[in-house]
Amino acid sequence: MNMSRKPIPMQEPFNGAVFAAQLESDCAVLRLPLDHARIDLLLNYLAQMLRWNRTYNLTAIREPEQMLLHHITDSLSVVPELAQRLAGQPASILDVGSGGGLPGVVLAICRPEWQVRCVDAVEKKTAFIKHVAGVLRLPNLEATHARVEELEPAECDIVVSRAFASLHDFAALAGRHVKPGGRLAAMKGHPPEDEMQALKDQGAWQVEGVTTLYVPRLSARRCLV
Repeated sequence: MNMSRKPIPMQEPFNGAVFAAQLESDCAVLRLPLDHARIDLLLNYLAQMLRWNRTYNLTAIREPEQMLLHHITDSLSVVPELAQRLAGQPASILDVGSGGGLPGVVLAICRPEWQVRCVDAVEKKTAFIKHVAGVLRLPNLEATHARVEELEPAECDIVVSRAFASLHDFAALAGRHVKPGGRLAAMKGHPPEDEMQALKDQGAWQVEGVTTLYVPRLSARRCLV
């Protein structure tokens, strides 16, 4: 992807300059350097989400400022953690229960060397992600309408989810899509102690660690298991 070429200009349903400045500030706090082209892509993604949300109810959050914080910046918080685990190498990532593309679309925008596939059981949501991939010219992003347990094993480096299911169910449904040496990565709120114990009792998977995710401007707790 040629990040020096800006995406197709769009009439944004918000003040683009203000939102761009906010994203740049958030990324600085996260120590996630993004150039202006990637910031533009994130804002164009947000604009598309706002438009589609009027008809297709992609998310219960409808205010642009809240969508920027609770969807875009929240998803950005996991990028440095995944990048550290992947040591800067190209990778295949499966986003399970992706909804409108969170965090999958954000991952694809931030890291063009990652091949990201979003999976969701709701067809209108995967149709939206396919639309975004085309409009924003993201060749490293694709979407599949399916239940994750019905897919052929995807052999991915990381299978990620954001508020998808319990750790036990996430592992049971999506674990077979992780290639040897790969990881499941679940974005959660508070560290889910009961879920981690249930996963340990099940025995097939173990928790490697729990990392606190700091989301700028958000007081609620976030972590990555």
